[in-house]
Amino acid sequence: MTVTLITGANKGIGFETAKQLLELGHIVYVSARDVERGEKAAAALGTRFVQLDVTDDVSVSDALATIDSAEGRLDVLVNNAGISGAGAIDGPTALRVFDTNAVGIVRVTEAALPLLRKSSNPTVVTLSSSLGSFWAVNNPDRPEFNMPLALYSASKSAATMLTVQYAKSQPGIKFNALEPGTTATDMTAAFGVGRSVVESAKTVVRLATLGTEGPTGTFTDELGELSW
Repeated sequence: MTVTLITGANKGIGFETAKQLLELGHIVYVSARDVERGEKAAAALGTRFVQLDVTDDVSVSDALATIDSAEGRLDVLVNNAGISGAGAIDGPTALRVFDTNAVGIVRVTEAALPLLRKSSNPTVVTLSSSLGSFWAVNNPDRPEFNMPLALYSASKSAATMLTVQYAKSQPGIKFNALEPGTTATDMTAAFGVGRSVVESAKTVVRLATLGTEGPTGTFTDELGELSW
């Protein structure tokens, strides 16, 4: 059975992705910063839970050690945890956004690499955003053109670049970044936009279930590769 870890999976796209992968037969570990919320989500899904705060090295290390002890490997990592950083732009907010949305990817991926190397089909999916694309945010025909989320956008540019660099440095592991589509979640509530998490999670599941010959180093949405 495929062993999968999803960060920030107690709600939103992460929660729905866990549900869909569980239905496909994956052993799913949902993770969250808050133990109570994470355990509640895991109980509702019927999955396993590990406490994991992507901004805390010890938390990340302990979570991967737990999975190692129980499973001996990790087949799929979904880097889903993220924050919007909406509001005033200042140094502390920028540090918090980048620590979660970009540095957090590095923490979790580096801790997961030894377990991913034990898999016969290791896959990493990172939820990025077309808000991190110069092409999208400068195109008046795109919804990103009118969304003023500077810190979020910049951190997602970093997330996409990390995906490319990991794909190049770890050729035995598939790394792909994803624009899941504008989704109605807590993060987008202020904008009053977005489709069902069910639809967006399908795009994550597609990349999380690639075969051994699947692509790596890509940035895509449900329609195909996206311009940067």
